[in-house]
Amino acid sequence: MFGKYLIVFLVSMVPLIELRGAIPYAIGFSLPLLPSYIIAIIGNMLPVPFIFFFARKVLEWGKDKPVIGRFFTFCLKKGEAGGKKLQAKAGRGLYIALLLFVGIPLPGTGAWTGTLAASILDMDFKKSVVAVMAGVVLAGIIMGLVSAGLFGAISFLK
Repeated sequence: MFGKYLIVFLVSMVPLIELRGAIPYAIGFSLPLLPSYIIAIIGNMLPVPFIFFFARKVLEWGKDKPVIGRFFTFCLKKGEAGGKKLQAKAGRGLYIALLLFVGIPLPGTGAWTGTLAASILDMDFKKSVVAVMAGVVLAGIIMGLVSAGLFGAISFLK
């Protein structure tokens, strides 16, 4: 059981997969939802401060390096585009927009991209973390409901 929870924790830390992949994994393997949900949120939020303070610097450093340059440039462009789009649409409600950006479980809209966008936009750290955390909680609720419905339907078909 510990091993499955560890996988939930680690999967929730992976960029692009994040909590959106960890919750369906937990439900698919019949792990209790509440502990899985809490573990996935912790795993998804753990990298946020590091992303906020260091990711931009690391990406700027590596964007012109041989092997990693293209990927780092892609990440920077993705973060800048997401940040500018968020800022253009949100105006004064930037933190609410960040919450919704992170909370709606679509590819490329998780805590990693949202935090990178907040860093690139030089948003306030504490307010950004609260918005990202609320977004992660919202995404977890949505994924839990969708996954429970999907896996419930699959088990009904058996």
